[in-house]
Amino acid sequence: MLHRLNLENILFLDIETVPEFRSYAELSEEKKLLWDEKSKYQRKEDYSPEEFYNRAGIWSEFGKIVCISVGYFSFRNSERSFRLTSFKGDEKKLLSDFTALLDDYFSQPEHLLCAHNGKEFDFPYIARRMLINNMKLPSKLNLFGKKPWEVPHLDTLELWKFGDYKHYTSLKLLTNVLGIPSPKDDIDGSMVREVYYEKGEADRIVTYCEKDVLAIAQVILRLRQEDLLEEKEIISI
Repeated sequence: MLHRLNLENILFLDIETVPEFRSYAELSEEKKLLWDEKSKYQRKEDYSPEEFYNRAGIWSEFGKIVCISVGYFSFRNSERSFRLTSFKGDEKKLLSDFTALLDDYFSQPEHLLCAHNGKEFDFPYIARRMLINNMKLPSKLNLFGKKPWEVPHLDTLELWKFGDYKHYTSLKLLTNVLGIPSPKDDIDGSMVREVYYEKGEADRIVTYCEKDVLAIAQVILRLRQEDLLEEKEIISI
């Protein structure tokens, strides 16, 4: 089935998230109580709510998106290319720009969104942050009433599971075992908050996010047993 998909109909994506505020102290008293309750199970007795707040970016109710990177294949005159671009900065603006891309170029029934662990993280996170920002959901993220086989999402983690729902494989590990250059050659997800808030290096986060998008596309090529992208085929726009 994967071999039958037209690669030009797939939008590959990755998001980077951080806590909504720089520090726990900036939360309202009500939000502090809600955070204390939300994080209680994960932090157990090892961390106080304040110490654990550095990890708040993984929850859409307490985090925000600082970058969405996307990539797509293009085939012209028998030449293959992979085009990368990113939306960054103000969250509502980047979500609006991302929605415009979907509406203008990836809104048809044959179009699919693809991410690694996207069904558990990227896709619902984007949808929740859109609603928190009082934005209308694009059709590709509005899953209400859809049957499982009608959901227009591909997930490289799910594809690698082959039905084994106990199994989790990180993108870093998957690229390693498939012989794909690692996207984690500078920072990893645990460092994004520090790079964003402490170092103010937003462009570094964008580069990291785009490398993940490229890696996801390379995984799909490997699963289809096709040649990996070469550097000359990758175009930043």
